[in-house]
Amino acid sequence: MQYRRLGRSGLYVSTLTLGTMTFGGQGGFSKVGSTDVAGAKRQVDMCLDAGINLFDTANIYSDGESEEILGEAISGRRDDLLLATKVRMTMGDGPNDAGLSRHHIIRQCEESLRRLGTDYIDLYQVHEWDGLTPLEETLEALDTLVQSGKVRYVGSSNYSGWQLMKALGIAERFGLPRFVSQQIHYTLQAREAEYELVPLAIDQECSILVWSPLAGGLLSGKYRRGEDASEGRHVEGWDEPPVYDTDKLYDTIDVLVEIADSRGVSAAQVALAWLLGRPGVASIIVGARTDEQLADNLQAAELELSAEDRQRLDDVSAPALIYPFWHQAKTASDRLGPADLSLLGPHLDDDS
Repeated sequence: MQYRRLGRSGLYVSTLTLGTMTFGGQGGFSKVGSTDVAGAKRQVDMCLDAGINLFDTANIYSDGESEEILGEAISGRRDDLLLATKVRMTMGDGPNDAGLSRHHIIRQCEESLRRLGTDYIDLYQVHEWDGLTPLEETLEALDTLVQSGKVRYVGSSNYSGWQLMKALGIAERFGLPRFVSQQIHYTLQAREAEYELVPLAIDQECSILVWSPLAGGLLSGKYRRGEDASEGRHVEGWDEPPVYDTDKLYDTIDVLVEIADSRGVSAAQVALAWLLGRPGVASIIVGARTDEQLADNLQAAELELSAEDRQRLDDVSAPALIYPFWHQAKTASDRLGPADLSLLGPHLDDDS
C-alpha cells in the first residue's frame, strides 16, 4: 500500500480507502448493501491488514446506522486509523435538519461522534453544496469544531469548481480552515471532473478522494454489451451514475476487459489502477457487498498498468473538449501551466 499527502496538510492517507455506504442497508441504501457488524469487522480487518488507514462514512448512510456499525467495527483500535464522515443531507423533519448552517453542522457533528464512539473525526466533509447558507457561516462552524479538537481536517464533496474555489478563497481571506480534499465522482465512465476539479486539485493542492470509482459497478466487468447482469446496484434500481452514452460505456468496458484478461486480473482492478495513476488523486474509496469483492479491489493497489494500457483507456473514454477549453487548446497553448495541461495536454498535437 502506498500513502499520499492529503492536500496541503501533513496527513498521509492510503491510496485505497474503505467506503462504508454498504454498512447497514436501511431504506434506499439496501440497494447498495446490508453489511452487519460481523461483516464490517471482517472488512475492517482485511483493510487494516492491507495497509488501509482511511475509513469513510456519512451520517446519511442508512440514517446513521453506517456510522454506528463502523464505530463498533473499529472499537479498541481507534488510534490505528483515520475516520472520515460527512454532513449536509437531511437528517430529520425540521426546517433546520439539513444544510450547512452553524446549527446543523455542530449538531450533526455531535451526533456523528456519538454514533462512531469517538471524541474526534479526522476528516469532516461537507457532503454537498448549500447555496442558501453563506460560506463564511459554514467555514466558521467548521473552525469551531477544529478549535475544539472534535475535528482535525475538513474537506468538501460534490462541489463545482467555482464553489470550491470560492470556499478556498474565503478560508484564505479570513484565516478559516481550508478544505484539504474534495470527494468527487471520477471514473473511466464519467471524466467530467477533468474540466475543472482535477486542474483545481493540482493548482490548489486540494486532493481528490474518489467515490464510486467503479461507477456503481458498471466498470466491474459484470455489465457487458447485449447481456443482462444477474446482480449489482443497477440491477436493483440504483440510479447513480447516470449514463449518457451507452455505446461509449460499453466501448470502454470492452477495452477494460481486454486489458484485464491479458493481465490475468479483474476489470475492476484495471479501472481502479487507472484512477490511481491520474493527477490529483490521493485515494479511491472502495466498498463491497461481499468480502470477495473487497479482496479483489484491494489488489488494485499493487497493479501497475503499462503506458500502452493507459493510453488505450485514455483514448476510449476521453471527454470532448467543451468551451472554453477547446478555444484554449487552439489559442493559448504557448502559455499553459501544469493544471491546464492535465486536461489540454493530450489535445495539443491536434489542435494547437
